[in-house]
Parts: sequence; C-alpha cells; structure tokens
Amino acid sequence: MMNPDSGGKPPVGGTSADGRPGSKTRRRRRSRRGGKPNAAPEAARVHDTQARSDVRRPETQEQSPPRKRKRRRARGNGQSGGLPGGGAGAQAAAAVHANADALSGPDATSAKSAHAAGHASNASQRKGRGKKAHQARGLQGRPLATQSHGHGKGGGAAKAAQSSPSMASTGTAKPHQAKGGHSKGSAHLRHASDQPPRMSSVGEQFTDQRRRAQADDLYAALDLGTNNCRLLIAQPTRPGQFRVVDAFSRIVRLGEGLAATGRLSNEAMDRAVEALRICASKLASRQIRKMRLIATEACRAAANGEAFLERVTRETGLALEIIDRETEARLAVSGCSSLVGREARSVVLFDIGGGSSEIAVIRIQDNRSSRLANHITHWTSLPVGVVTLSERHGGRDVTPTVFSAMVEEVETMLAGFDCPDFGETDGQEPDAEFHLIGTSGTVTTLAGVHLDLPRYDRRKVDGLWLSDAEVSAMQEKLLSWDFEGRATNPCIGPDRADLVLAGCAILEAIRRRWPSRRMRVADRGLREGLLTDMMADDGVWRRARGRRTEHSARSAGETNR
Repeated sequence: MMNPDSGGKPPVGGTSADGRPGSKTRRRRRSRRGGKPNAAPEAARVHDTQARSDVRRPETQEQSPPRKRKRRRARGNGQSGGLPGGGAGAQAAAAVHANADALSGPDATSAKSAHAAGHASNASQRKGRGKKAHQARGLQGRPLATQSHGHGKGGGAAKAAQSSPSMASTGTAKPHQAKGGHSKGSAHLRHASDQPPRMSSVGEQFTDQRRRAQADDLYAALDLGTNNCRLLIAQPTRPGQFRVVDAFSRIVRLGEGLAATGRLSNEAMDRAVEALRICASKLASRQIRKMRLIATEACRAAANGEAFLERVTRETGLALEIIDRETEARLAVSGCSSLVGREARSVVLFDIGGGSSEIAVIRIQDNRSSRLANHITHWTSLPVGVVTLSERHGGRDVTPTVFSAMVEEVETMLAGFDCPDFGETDGQEPDAEFHLIGTSGTVTTLAGVHLDLPRYDRRKVDGLWLSDAEVSAMQEKLLSWDFEGRATNPCIGPDRADLVLAGCAILEAIRRRWPSRRMRVADRGLREGLLTDMMADDGVWRRARGRRTEHSARSAGETNR
C-alpha cells in the first residue's frame, strides 16, 4: 500500500518495526554511519507518533497542548541557505499551522493534525534523500480523511478532501480566504463545476422545451351564473385537452328573488362578492397567460346587473363581461365536444342553468370540424332555470301534480322553438346514433344517485351513459323522496334539495321533445368551453404538433447519422 502523503513504500515490518532497537537492520545502518545516530529517522518517529495520536484522538487536543520538542536540523532541509525546493514540506506545514490558528473546535483539531502530518512528511523526505528508493521510510498511520475507493473524478474529490482540513473534519467545504481575495477551498470545489455539461438527447431537449412552454401556458375561466360561481385554471396538454391546475366552485344563488323583483338582492350580491374574492386570490397567485371572466343570466336579466359588476371590479379587481345567450350556447357545446363520438351524426346538447336553459341541435356531416360549435344548426335559450322554476312552483314539497305543472310550463316554451325533427327533412328514419348530452347539476345528480355513490365523484360521473329507462327510474325515485330525504343524499345535499326536481322537470320536457334511447352525462360546461376556445385561438395545440413534427425530423436526422 502506498502512502498518500509521502508516496514512499512502508517497511515490511509494519508500524511495530520502529520499536525494535536491537534489530539487525538498525545495527547495519549504524555500522554504515560509523556508529553515529541519524537524527532524521528519530524526528520522523517523534512526529509520526504525534500525527497518529492527533488522528485517532482528536478530542484530546484542546485538553492537553502538544509538548515542546527540540528542533533538529537535518542535512539538506533547505530552511537556511538550502536548496529552493528543499523547504516545501516545511512551508506546507506552516500554511496548515496558520490556518489551524484561525480555526476553533473540530476544524482546529483537524488542522493541527494536518500540521503534525506535514512535519512528519518533511522529515520523511529529508530522511530518504541520498538513499535508494527502496530504503526510504514513509509516514506510518492512517491518512487525515477517509479515502474514497471510487475512480475517475470521484478519486479526485477524495484527494481534495485530504488536502483541505476543514473539508475533512466537517464533511462540507469551508474555503479559507487567502491574499488577493481568492479562496483556497475553491480549488477543491472546482471539480464539480468544471465538469463538461452532459450532452442531452434530442428527446430530452424536446421534453424540456415542451415543459418550459407549458409552464407559461396557464389559462383561467370564470363563470358567474345564477346559482354558482365557478373558476377553472388549466394547462393545455394533448390536442383538444387540458390538465386542471386549480378549481373553485361555490353556490351563491345570485339570482335569488330575481324573478319576483327583477333586481339582485344585497344578500345575494354579498355572497357572490365573497366568492369572487377567493377567485381573485387564486388568479393573483399564478401567472395566467390569458383569462376570460363571464356573467350569465342573472346579470343579464337584473336591472342592477351592470352596477353589481362595477362593484365587483372595485372590491376584487376582476372585470367580468356579460355574454349573450347565443355565446352561452356555443360555449356549452365547445366544453362538451370531446364527449361526442366520431360515429355520432346528430346530437341535442342542453345546459340546464339556474336562470336559463340553453339547447343546441348539432348535425355532423362527413367533414367534421375541429370545433364542434361550427356544426350547430339550431339553438335556443329558454328563460327558465332551476332557481326561477322552483321559486314559481315551490321546490321543497314537490308533489306529482306540481311536477307535472313544471313540465308543462317548459313544454310550452319549447313549442315556440322552430326546429325540424331528425329525419324529417330528408324523409328518412331518425338517426340510430342520435343521443342527448346533458351538462348541468341536474344530470350529474341523477348519475350520482343512479351509481349510489357514497360521495360525489366526478371521475365516475363525467361521460357516463344512461339509458332512457334509467333516467325515468331516477326521476321517479327523487320524486318519491321528501325534502329531508333529498337533503341527506350525499350526491344532492341541502343546497340542491329544493332545486333538483325543478331541473328534472326541465329535463323531462326536453326528453319528450327529442326522444332518445340514451343520454350521456357531462360534468363540464361553460368554463371548459372558455378554456377550449382560448387555447384554440392561441394555437397552443398547433404549436405542440409543430414541436412534435420538428422533434421527429431531428430524431430521424440523428438516426441517419
């Protein structure tokens, strides 16, 4: 084993060979020197013993100071008038000793150990001068720091730890400030930063670029309706899809009492402003690329709707816009476009809101557009919702007679909607793949009750198919419950217990106008439509396709190389 400090070869006898004064080797050396003792081996043994004690028992350094020993000059030490390079070991020991004086605690202990090791190494160099290489004796004992058995650059780090006393004692680099403002310890840390950067593959570069691009593509959509206040913050992913980053929903009942007075009440406006403050804090905490904040039927119909939105801007900083009924219908279709299968040729999509209900008739030909809203042939917005209908007929105690009255009122409104039945224009039978899509709290509640969920779960409800018989069975089941029974159901709750049957009445009127064998449930709506339109307008999915095409071309180029 080679000594890491002196580089000399240790004796065959090991450390205990120094303790045999009567050995033949010593007698032969004395005979060669004419019987005179050599001072260099004696100094090496003294400092060797001191270095071993410093390394093995560092805690004793501060209790008992080292003994003063007489300095002995050896031939060729270079301290006074010697060779220029002869005092290198002494200079290194002096530098370590100076650093040790500036430290305290464990750093001082390890620095003194390095000082003793420097003297021993110097003595070893003096002792071996002028002799054969195989007769040179090196420092015996353990090194100052634990050596790393790694190779390559890891071995360089281990040598750097041996040369720095503070790094060897504490395990972390503590560079000492030298003259000129340069740190001595920086040489030991430079090996990590001087490594050349690892060449990443084209796939990794593409992934990093896509991740950085998507980190800035946050979109937000807020929908202040007659009954709910909803916020959605999302990030685009695959074409036509996005990942939800944050969401918020609260029942505020902004349209409470609107049908009777024509104005928004103070209590309802206070509830809405409180919910909008939460939305404003969520939006302020993120860097949003683009957002759109809308208000629907309650603010459209109320005489003080504009004044209320001015108050919202003053108190929350949010600027909401009131959209018309046609825009609301198109947004509902855009939000549910992924739920319309490629095999579908005709769909009736409806959104039962708190103050209005939007219905869109969609006919899809052979050339399907990327935006489903472009296939709307007829649409309407009924001035009735779950809040307004339940206030007119009563939502707590709903009997079969009351329920029938609700359905008849909605059917009368639908009678004025000029829309041809499916198959009527071309003389053919109605499309076998025709179906309904419902996006509202009413249809999601029916789906949750049908699944008998112990707690509402959007992942199980969104996209669920219900047959016509299953929808009728759920409506009859809800109609048989009283208010307390509906309120205790986990998928309804007390906030919707007085509204759910009004929504079922609107749904029944739609099913009678457009009979269908099945209906698909959508737990999505205007917010998703807003996000889809904003992302499509910005071309984020086109950029993603372009990045993928460029990535494929680069990969093919690398393969050809």
